[in-house]
Amino acid sequence: MKRLIFSFTLLLLCMPSSEANDFNTKISSALRIDDRSARDARFQYKLSVTPSFRVSQNWSLHGYALTGDDFSSSHNTINASTTDTFYLRRLFVRYESDNAKTEVGVIPTYKGRVSSTGLSKEGWIQGIRQVVASQSGKFEWVVGELSDTRSSHALGIAEQLNFIEIEFSSSVTNDFAYELGFERILDANYARGEIRFSRQTNVSYGLEIIGNIAEQEFKYVASLTSEFKLMSLPAELFIYYSFVDDNFGKRAELTEDFLSTGHGFSAELESSIESIKQLNWFSKIELYEGNSRIQLGLKYSFTL
Repeated sequence: MKRLIFSFTLLLLCMPSSEANDFNTKISSALRIDDRSARDARFQYKLSVTPSFRVSQNWSLHGYALTGDDFSSSHNTINASTTDTFYLRRLFVRYESDNAKTEVGVIPTYKGRVSSTGLSKEGWIQGIRQVVASQSGKFEWVVGELSDTRSSHALGIAEQLNFIEIEFSSSVTNDFAYELGFERILDANYARGEIRFSRQTNVSYGLEIIGNIAEQEFKYVASLTSEFKLMSLPAELFIYYSFVDDNFGKRAELTEDFLSTGHGFSAELESSIESIKQLNWFSKIELYEGNSRIQLGLKYSFTL
Protein backbone atom coordinates (compact mmCIF):
# COMPACT_ATOMS: atom_id res chain seq x y z
CA MET A 1 0.00 0.00 0.00
CA LYS A 2 2.88 2.39 0.74
CA ARG A 3 4.19 1.85 -2.79
CA LEU A 4 0.72 2.57 -4.20
CA ILE A 5 0.36 5.81 -2.22
CA PHE A 6 3.87 6.91 -3.17
CA SER A 7 3.28 6.21 -6.86
CA PHE A 8 0.00 8.14 -7.00
CA THR A 9 1.64 11.00 -5.09
CA LEU A 10 4.36 11.04 -7.72
CA LEU A 11 1.72 11.32 -10.44
CA LEU A 12 0.12 14.28 -8.68
CA LEU A 13 3.43 16.03 -8.05
CA CYS A 14 4.21 15.85 -11.76
CA MET A 15 1.08 17.87 -12.57
CA PRO A 16 1.86 21.51 -13.33
CA SER A 17 -0.85 24.09 -12.67
CA SER A 18 -1.22 25.21 -16.27
CA GLU A 19 -4.76 24.71 -17.57
CA ALA A 20 -3.33 23.86 -20.98
CA ASN A 21 -2.22 20.46 -19.66
CA ASP A 22 -4.67 17.58 -19.70
CA PHE A 23 -5.15 15.24 -16.72
CA ASN A 24 -7.91 12.61 -16.63
CA THR A 25 -8.65 9.36 -14.88
CA LYS A 26 -10.71 6.44 -16.15
CA ILE A 27 -12.36 4.34 -13.44
CA SER A 28 -13.89 0.93 -14.18
CA SER A 29 -15.64 -1.47 -11.82
CA ALA A 30 -17.31 -4.85 -12.15
CA LEU A 31 -19.22 -7.30 -10.00
CA ARG A 32 -19.69 -10.91 -11.04
CA ILE A 33 -20.72 -14.36 -9.88
CA ASP A 34 -18.19 -17.02 -10.87
CA ASP A 35 -19.49 -20.61 -10.87
CA ARG A 36 -16.90 -23.32 -11.54
CA SER A 37 -17.61 -27.05 -11.79
CA ALA A 38 -16.71 -29.05 -8.67
CA ARG A 39 -16.24 -25.81 -6.68
CA ASP A 40 -18.50 -23.46 -4.78
CA ALA A 41 -19.69 -20.37 -6.62
CA ARG A 42 -17.96 -17.16 -5.58
CA PHE A 43 -18.77 -13.47 -5.82
CA GLN A 44 -15.97 -11.27 -7.12
CA TYR A 45 -15.34 -7.61 -7.83
CA LYS A 46 -12.92 -5.68 -10.02
CA LEU A 47 -11.76 -2.08 -9.72
CA SER A 48 -9.30 -0.37 -12.04
CA VAL A 49 -8.01 3.21 -12.06
CA THR A 50 -6.18 4.51 -15.14
CA PRO A 51 -4.77 8.02 -14.67
CA SER A 52 -3.09 9.82 -17.58
CA PHE A 53 -1.47 13.21 -17.75
CA ARG A 54 -0.51 14.92 -21.02
CA VAL A 55 2.53 17.07 -20.33
CA SER A 56 2.79 18.41 -23.88
CA GLN A 57 1.69 17.55 -27.40
CA ASN A 58 4.14 14.63 -27.56
CA TRP A 59 4.80 13.64 -23.92
CA SER A 60 2.41 11.99 -21.45
CA LEU A 61 2.53 10.11 -18.13
CA HIS A 62 0.36 7.03 -17.47
CA GLY A 63 -0.55 4.73 -14.59
CA TYR A 64 -2.73 1.69 -14.04
CA ALA A 65 -3.95 0.33 -10.68
CA LEU A 66 -6.02 -2.85 -10.40
CA THR A 67 -7.44 -5.43 -8.03
CA GLY A 68 -6.12 -9.00 -8.21
CA ASP A 69 -2.89 -10.47 -6.90
CA ASP A 70 -1.19 -11.81 -10.02
CA PHE A 71 -0.10 -10.96 -13.57
CA SER A 72 -3.27 -12.28 -15.21
CA SER A 73 -5.59 -11.84 -12.21
CA SER A 74 -7.94 -8.85 -12.08
CA HIS A 75 -10.61 -9.70 -9.46
CA ASN A 76 -10.84 -9.98 -5.68
CA THR A 77 -13.17 -12.51 -4.09
CA ILE A 78 -15.70 -11.15 -1.61
CA ASN A 79 -15.35 -12.63 1.90
CA ALA A 80 -12.20 -14.50 0.91
CA SER A 81 -9.75 -15.48 3.64
CA THR A 82 -6.96 -13.52 1.92
CA THR A 83 -6.66 -9.74 2.12
CA ASP A 84 -8.19 -7.76 -0.73
CA THR A 85 -5.51 -6.48 -3.10
CA PHE A 86 -5.22 -3.28 -5.12
CA TYR A 87 -1.85 -2.35 -6.59
CA LEU A 88 -0.39 0.07 -9.08
CA ARG A 89 0.79 -2.24 -11.86
CA ARG A 90 2.06 0.27 -14.41
CA LEU A 91 3.73 3.65 -14.35
CA PHE A 92 5.37 4.86 -17.55
CA VAL A 93 6.21 7.78 -19.78
CA ARG A 94 5.03 7.83 -23.40
CA TYR A 95 6.37 9.86 -26.31
CA GLU A 96 4.27 9.98 -29.49
CA SER A 97 5.01 11.47 -32.89
CA ASP A 98 3.27 11.15 -36.25
CA ASN A 99 4.72 7.73 -37.03
CA ALA A 100 6.30 6.45 -33.79
CA LYS A 101 5.60 5.73 -30.13
CA THR A 102 8.04 5.15 -27.26
CA GLU A 103 7.09 3.90 -23.77
CA VAL A 104 9.54 3.70 -20.86
CA GLY A 105 8.93 2.42 -17.32
CA VAL A 106 6.56 -0.31 -16.15
CA ILE A 107 4.68 -0.58 -19.43
CA PRO A 108 1.62 -2.47 -20.80
CA THR A 109 2.02 -5.88 -22.43
CA TYR A 110 0.49 -4.66 -25.70
CA LYS A 111 0.77 -1.79 -28.17
CA GLY A 112 -2.91 -1.79 -29.24
CA ARG A 113 -5.44 -4.62 -29.59
CA VAL A 114 -4.80 -7.64 -27.35
CA SER A 115 -4.55 -11.00 -29.13
CA SER A 116 -5.67 -14.30 -27.64
CA THR A 117 -2.09 -15.58 -27.87
CA GLY A 118 -0.63 -12.34 -26.50
CA LEU A 119 0.28 -11.70 -22.88
CA SER A 120 -2.56 -10.84 -20.49
CA LYS A 121 -3.87 -7.30 -20.92
CA GLU A 122 -3.74 -6.90 -17.13
CA GLY A 123 0.00 -7.58 -16.99
CA TRP A 124 3.13 -5.46 -17.16
CA ILE A 125 6.73 -5.37 -18.36
CA GLN A 126 9.54 -3.40 -16.75
CA GLY A 127 11.31 -1.96 -19.76
CA ILE A 128 11.00 0.03 -22.97
CA ARG A 129 8.80 -0.27 -26.07
CA GLN A 130 9.37 1.31 -29.49
CA VAL A 131 6.71 1.26 -32.23
CA VAL A 132 7.41 2.66 -35.69
CA ALA A 133 4.72 2.91 -38.37
CA SER A 134 5.32 2.93 -42.12
CA GLN A 135 3.28 2.40 -45.25
CA SER A 136 3.87 -1.35 -45.03
CA GLY A 137 2.84 -1.76 -41.38
CA LYS A 138 3.97 -1.33 -37.76
CA PHE A 139 7.28 -2.61 -36.37
CA GLU A 140 7.59 -3.03 -32.59
CA TRP A 141 10.36 -4.08 -30.23
CA VAL A 142 10.30 -4.42 -26.45
CA VAL A 143 13.23 -5.04 -24.10
CA GLY A 144 12.89 -5.44 -20.35
CA GLU A 145 12.24 -7.78 -17.46
CA LEU A 146 9.37 -10.10 -16.55
CA SER A 147 10.26 -12.32 -13.61
CA ASP A 148 8.01 -11.80 -10.58
CA THR A 149 4.33 -12.11 -11.56
CA ARG A 150 2.92 -10.91 -8.22
CA SER A 151 1.06 -7.63 -8.68
CA SER A 152 2.50 -6.36 -5.40
CA HIS A 153 5.94 -6.47 -7.08
CA ALA A 154 4.96 -5.00 -10.43
CA LEU A 155 6.69 -1.66 -9.91
CA GLY A 156 10.43 -1.79 -9.95
CA ILE A 157 13.58 -1.29 -11.96
CA ALA A 158 14.62 -4.04 -14.35
CA GLU A 159 17.68 -5.85 -13.01
CA GLN A 160 18.06 -8.39 -15.79
CA LEU A 161 17.01 -8.17 -19.42
CA ASN A 162 15.14 -11.46 -19.71
CA PHE A 163 12.26 -10.30 -21.94
CA ILE A 164 12.56 -9.51 -25.65
CA GLU A 165 9.74 -9.06 -28.14
CA ILE A 166 9.94 -8.26 -31.85
CA GLU A 167 6.72 -7.89 -33.81
CA PHE A 168 5.50 -6.76 -37.22
CA SER A 169 1.83 -6.14 -38.04
CA SER A 170 0.26 -5.06 -41.30
CA SER A 171 -3.12 -4.54 -42.96
CA VAL A 172 -3.00 -5.95 -46.47
CA THR A 173 -6.50 -4.63 -47.26
CA ASN A 174 -9.29 -3.05 -45.24
CA ASP A 175 -10.56 -6.56 -44.51
CA PHE A 176 -7.36 -8.59 -44.04
CA ALA A 177 -4.48 -8.13 -41.57
CA TYR A 178 -1.65 -10.26 -40.22
CA GLU A 179 0.93 -10.19 -37.44
CA LEU A 180 4.25 -11.98 -36.93
CA GLY A 181 6.30 -11.98 -33.76
CA PHE A 182 9.15 -13.44 -31.73
CA GLU A 183 9.50 -13.52 -27.93
CA ARG A 184 12.22 -14.41 -25.47
CA ILE A 185 10.45 -14.89 -22.12
CA LEU A 186 10.91 -17.08 -19.02
CA ASP A 187 14.12 -18.56 -20.49
CA ALA A 188 12.30 -19.85 -23.57
CA ASN A 189 11.87 -18.67 -27.17
CA TYR A 190 8.45 -18.35 -28.83
CA ALA A 191 7.29 -17.56 -32.35
CA ARG A 192 3.80 -16.19 -32.95
CA GLY A 193 1.59 -15.60 -35.99
CA GLU A 194 -1.91 -14.23 -36.50
CA ILE A 195 -4.23 -13.54 -39.41
CA ARG A 196 -7.49 -11.61 -39.10
CA PHE A 197 -10.30 -11.21 -41.62
CA SER A 198 -13.16 -8.73 -41.20
CA ARG A 199 -16.43 -8.38 -43.07
CA GLN A 200 -18.66 -5.38 -43.60
CA THR A 201 -21.31 -7.13 -41.49
CA ASN A 202 -19.30 -6.26 -38.33
CA VAL A 203 -17.98 -9.80 -38.05
CA SER A 204 -14.28 -10.62 -37.84
CA TYR A 205 -12.47 -13.97 -37.81
CA GLY A 206 -9.06 -14.72 -36.36
CA LEU A 207 -6.54 -17.56 -36.53
CA GLU A 208 -3.55 -17.51 -34.17
CA ILE A 209 -0.64 -19.81 -33.37
CA ILE A 210 2.22 -19.49 -30.92
CA GLY A 211 4.93 -22.07 -30.47
CA ASN A 212 7.66 -22.92 -27.97
CA ILE A 213 10.54 -23.22 -30.42
CA ALA A 214 12.76 -25.55 -28.40
CA GLU A 215 10.00 -27.88 -27.21
CA GLN A 216 8.01 -27.65 -30.48
CA GLU A 217 4.82 -27.30 -28.43
CA PHE A 218 2.03 -25.00 -29.60
CA LYS A 219 -1.12 -23.08 -28.76
CA TYR A 220 -3.77 -22.65 -31.47
CA VAL A 221 -6.73 -20.26 -31.36
CA ALA A 222 -9.66 -19.76 -33.76
CA SER A 223 -11.98 -16.88 -32.88
CA LEU A 224 -15.02 -14.94 -34.03
CA THR A 225 -16.08 -11.43 -32.98
CA SER A 226 -19.47 -10.01 -33.86
CA GLU A 227 -21.04 -6.62 -33.15
CA PHE A 228 -24.83 -6.42 -33.48
CA LYS A 229 -28.04 -5.08 -31.95
CA LEU A 230 -29.63 -6.95 -29.06
CA MET A 231 -33.12 -5.60 -28.27
CA SER A 232 -32.11 -2.37 -30.07
CA LEU A 233 -28.98 -1.98 -27.90
CA PRO A 234 -25.38 -2.49 -29.05
CA ALA A 235 -23.90 -5.88 -28.15
CA GLU A 236 -20.68 -7.78 -28.79
CA LEU A 237 -20.15 -11.54 -29.01
CA PHE A 238 -16.70 -13.14 -28.78
CA ILE A 239 -16.26 -16.88 -29.35
CA TYR A 240 -13.04 -18.82 -29.49
CA TYR A 241 -11.66 -22.35 -29.52
CA SER A 242 -8.14 -23.07 -28.29
CA PHE A 243 -5.76 -25.99 -27.99
CA VAL A 244 -2.62 -25.88 -25.86
CA ASP A 245 0.01 -28.63 -25.79
CA ASP A 246 0.73 -29.99 -22.31
CA ASN A 247 4.42 -29.03 -22.39
CA PHE A 248 3.92 -25.56 -23.83
CA GLY A 249 5.52 -23.95 -20.76
CA LYS A 250 4.68 -21.36 -18.10
CA ARG A 251 4.10 -18.77 -20.84
CA ALA A 252 0.65 -20.37 -21.34
CA GLU A 253 -0.56 -19.19 -17.92
CA LEU A 254 0.33 -15.58 -18.78
CA THR A 255 -1.64 -15.66 -22.04
CA GLU A 256 -4.70 -13.44 -22.43
CA ASP A 257 -7.25 -16.17 -23.25
CA PHE A 258 -5.89 -19.14 -21.30
CA LEU A 259 -8.34 -21.81 -20.15
CA SER A 260 -6.24 -24.92 -19.65
CA THR A 261 -3.89 -27.19 -21.55
CA GLY A 262 -5.72 -29.35 -24.04
CA HIS A 263 -8.96 -28.30 -25.72
CA GLY A 264 -10.98 -25.28 -24.62
CA PHE A 265 -14.03 -23.32 -25.76
CA SER A 266 -15.33 -19.95 -24.58
CA ALA A 267 -18.20 -17.63 -25.49
CA GLU A 268 -18.62 -14.08 -24.13
CA LEU A 269 -21.60 -11.77 -24.63
CA GLU A 270 -21.77 -8.15 -23.48
CA SER A 271 -24.40 -5.46 -23.95
CA SER A 272 -25.49 -2.17 -22.42
CA ILE A 273 -28.47 -1.35 -20.20
CA GLU A 274 -30.78 1.20 -21.77
CA SER A 275 -31.85 3.09 -18.64
CA ILE A 276 -28.35 3.55 -17.14
CA LYS A 277 -25.53 5.04 -19.17
CA GLN A 278 -22.08 3.42 -19.00
CA LEU A 279 -23.50 0.33 -17.27
CA ASN A 280 -23.12 -2.98 -19.13
CA TRP A 281 -24.03 -6.56 -18.36
CA PHE A 282 -21.92 -9.52 -19.45
CA SER A 283 -21.98 -13.29 -19.49
CA LYS A 284 -19.30 -15.87 -20.21
CA ILE A 285 -19.13 -19.65 -20.47
CA GLU A 286 -15.95 -21.72 -20.59
CA LEU A 287 -15.65 -25.44 -21.33
CA TYR A 288 -12.27 -27.17 -21.02
CA GLU A 289 -11.07 -30.74 -20.39
CA GLY A 290 -14.25 -31.91 -18.67
CA ASN A 291 -14.67 -28.71 -16.65
CA SER A 292 -17.05 -25.78 -17.00
CA ARG A 293 -17.16 -22.19 -15.76
CA ILE A 294 -20.00 -19.66 -15.99
CA GLN A 295 -19.78 -15.97 -15.18
CA LEU A 296 -22.54 -13.35 -14.96
CA GLY A 297 -22.03 -9.75 -13.98
CA LEU A 298 -22.25 -5.99 -14.36
CA LYS A 299 -19.60 -3.43 -15.19
CA TYR A 300 -19.58 0.34 -14.91
CA SER A 301 -17.01 2.81 -16.24
CA PHE A 302 -16.61 6.57 -16.22
CA THR A 303 -13.92 9.22 -16.72
CA LEU A 304 -13.08 12.04 -14.34
